[in-house]
Amino acid sequence: MKDQTIIVETIVNATIKSVWKALTVPEKMKNWYFTVNNFELRERNEFYFYEPNGTNFKHVCRIIDIVPEKRIRYSWSYPEYSKGVSIVSWQLAAQDGKTLVRLKHSGIENFMDAGSDLSRENFVAGWEEIVKKSLPGYLANQS
Repeated sequence: MKDQTIIVETIVNATIKSVWKALTVPEKMKNWYFTVNNFELRERNEFYFYEPNGTNFKHVCRIIDIVPEKRIRYSWSYPEYSKGVSIVSWQLAAQDGKTLVRLKHSGIENFMDAGSDLSRENFVAGWEEIVKKSLPGYLANQS
């Protein structure tokens, strides 16, 4: 099976501390990402959310590891639609007074049993919107 890993990067005009909070504080996450249920910033914590666009795909995630203000990784699955599990990783790095945000989503090929709704193309479009538009737009309004 071909690796379908997605990597999306952007540089935001915000401190690592601000970006980290946007990635890990549910009250902030809902403004640019999703309304996340049961999120606690601790390893093995399981949380879930639904997309606001009307699809009823329940996203179930479990935190794998946390390196404060550097990386958070979690599993990403749709237990009601697929047996597959993927991994989402957010990495942060300082870059000339700004923050490099790197999103990596691996294991998308594991969702082939769910049909075209969970295609790589749909994930690419979603992550491009989230990483390059929603997150920077949210952070720009936080100053």
